[in-house]
Amino acid sequence: MATASDLLLDAFGRIQESTHDVLDGLSDEQLSTPVASRANTIGWLIWHISRLIDDHIADVASLDQLWTSERWAHRFGLPFPIQAIGYGQTIEQAQSVRVSGQLLREYFDAAHGMAVEFVRTVTDTDLDRVVDVRWDPPVTLAVRLVSVMNDTMQHVGQAAYAKGILLS
Repeated sequence: MATASDLLLDAFGRIQESTHDVLDGLSDEQLSTPVASRANTIGWLIWHISRLIDDHIADVASLDQLWTSERWAHRFGLPFPIQAIGYGQTIEQAQSVRVSGQLLREYFDAAHGMAVEFVRTVTDTDLDRVVDVRWDPPVTLAVRLVSVMNDTMQHVGQAAYAKGILLS
């Protein structure tokens, strides 16, 4: 019988497969090329989902973010505050993300690996644990994990669509 952890692991696995599919075959220049004047670049989208996973999973797992603890922020050298994860950024800020596909893949995989390690430990009972009281109703672990997956799947879909346009 499948557990909630099994379902979450499958979903996170699909996110990784889709992210790798997007990154495969694109040059660093293409990763920084918007498909329209006000569009997010693929590079920004992959950076954003990586930051989202790192930030949100570290929070619910009571871990340090890899962005700072493993010096990913230094490696990326972006002109944003260190705590930035992409929310509220202008299109100009989003289009300023210019990094290699290799660096994007490595950071995504590190954040994804942290998420998978955490999700492996999640029991069905854990899903009811309140992880954020700033909302009404308070956010449970289940809601936060679904939110992370929803946001990342949407952005990977946007990146795949942009890749299709760039390669057509």
